[in-house]
Amino acid sequence: MNTKDKVYFISDVHLGASAFGDPREREKRLVSWLDTIKPEAKALYLLGDIFDFWFEYKRAVPRGFTRFLGKLSELSDAGVEIHYLVGNHDPWIFDYLPQEIGLTVHKKPLVTQIAGKTFFLAHGDEQCSNSFSFKLIRWIFHNRICQFLFRLLHPDWGIKLAHIWANHSRRKEFKKPKFFLGEHKENLIHFAKSYIQSQPEIDYFIFGHRHIPMDITLTPKNRMINVGDWLKHDSYAVFDGQELQLKKTNS
Repeated sequence: MNTKDKVYFISDVHLGASAFGDPREREKRLVSWLDTIKPEAKALYLLGDIFDFWFEYKRAVPRGFTRFLGKLSELSDAGVEIHYLVGNHDPWIFDYLPQEIGLTVHKKPLVTQIAGKTFFLAHGDEQCSNSFSFKLIRWIFHNRICQFLFRLLHPDWGIKLAHIWANHSRRKEFKKPKFFLGEHKENLIHFAKSYIQSQPEIDYFIFGHRHIPMDITLTPKNRMINVGDWLKHDSYAVFDGQELQLKKTNS
């Protein structure tokens, strides 16, 4: 009989994004994978950009994603601990998903103990980019006054504008495909190496955002994993209490 002792990490599914093929087919793949992990899953960490856009109004949320949200609810009801670390496409998760599903939302990086190991978890956007423009946009997205002003827009207009912005972002991504820059040029690796100088107790750093599966040995004790995405790789990380692995659904 399987014991529920595994912890899973995924990021960058971008549910609703149509630039990378049929979004419903991607949602079905994700739900099918969630079914396969249910018997062994103790916890699931969603490391941001699970949605290509998500904004909660007081009385409305974006339509769609019913298969995924229903499966999360099923996992939560079965005792799976679910954590959502917001990304740069979905920082506007407030109280709807916590109340309806029972998941825990984290607006900042999370340092947590899992089976005696110390994990640093984050989407990775804040640690990845040092550009002024990115920091400005991130500040606007996380600013409560800006969020309040956006909420004044009717959902039909606000959500439509957000999808126009998201699709523009996706088209730019097609023109500049992501590839591994090398350890000396990847900002997330630089961040992790710098962080362990003052916080050597961190065993594992796990990020998303870059859309590239990475498994980097920082020191004999420390590793950094980027879990990749579900646009091209269908990749994830899993920790069984002893070993942390980066995997793909077809491997």
